[in-house]
Amino acid sequence: MMIAREAAPPAPAHIPVLLRPLLAAVAPVSGVWVDGTFGAGGYARGLLEAGADKVIGIDRDPMVFDMAESWTGAYGDRLELALGTFSELDEIAGAPVDGVVLDLGVSSMQLDQPERGFSFLRDGPLDMRMSQSGPTAADLVNSASEEDLADILYHYGEERQARRIARAIVRARAEAPFETTGQLAAVIERQLPRPKPGQSHPATRSFQAIRIAVNDEFGQLVAGLEAAERALKPGGRLAVVTFHSLEDRVVKRYLQLAASAGGGGSRHAPERAGETPRFRLTPKKAIGPDEAELAQNPRARSARLRVATRTEAPAQAIERARLGLPAPVLRGEMR
Repeated sequence: MMIAREAAPPAPAHIPVLLRPLLAAVAPVSGVWVDGTFGAGGYARGLLEAGADKVIGIDRDPMVFDMAESWTGAYGDRLELALGTFSELDEIAGAPVDGVVLDLGVSSMQLDQPERGFSFLRDGPLDMRMSQSGPTAADLVNSASEEDLADILYHYGEERQARRIARAIVRARAEAPFETTGQLAAVIERQLPRPKPGQSHPATRSFQAIRIAVNDEFGQLVAGLEAAERALKPGGRLAVVTFHSLEDRVVKRYLQLAASAGGGGSRHAPERAGETPRFRLTPKKAIGPDEAELAQNPRARSARLRVATRTEAPAQAIERARLGLPAPVLRGEMR
């Protein structure tokens, strides 16, 4: 859907993580770009102000477009907004594009809204759906088997006490179903030691895991990378920002495999000969935040940016088993 409004001075922008190094890595910015995770619109703004002719902003959360109404009209037809997932970005774009940006994970806007049910710090309905449709976190927590819950917590949250927490959740829901984030956080908190100063909240890993399962984030991630590969012109740039090691591992392996001509196999990526590279890694390693950004935004500490340039080789799908995906994804569960 196109957003056309009277021009107005843009409102002060939310500065997204790693925007400055991203723009530097893909400079000069021109042509048509896709911001596959529009959110607060920070990357879209940055690209437009850096010289992009047009940005197509995609998000599966309809609320973000309502929140952006105050400033989007200032860009006229240079900014097009579309409701959908980034796994559909090539179909939404409709034609080859010059660049794709993906900012993974939950947005600060969603965390700050208790009614969305993402945060254990603010009591609200146990929801966690980015698209505001489909099964909720409460549906998952109240219906999944103890074994499946433990798998989700361990594989998606790297929670060492996954079995203990899953057992406690099943016991608690037998008394009364979970309805709020506060109920779930309290049960999890009782299973773990009190955190020391500077440590994260005990429910952090479990809430991350449940959110990932509810939104099929790893399935969407791989489909989104494949869609970006299909959408990009030769010479087009792909920039992906991740916020935890599980996501970064998948993005890293995807790009390494897509940039490989075969050989150099490992247990995760067996040796293949005769493959034509579909990307070049530009740069070869991930980019992290500098001290200035960390001082401005501590949330950036775990963020990593990976950038790759599309070649002329035809796009192709990658075998999921070669990407180091968590076990539930490979088994096709919790989808």
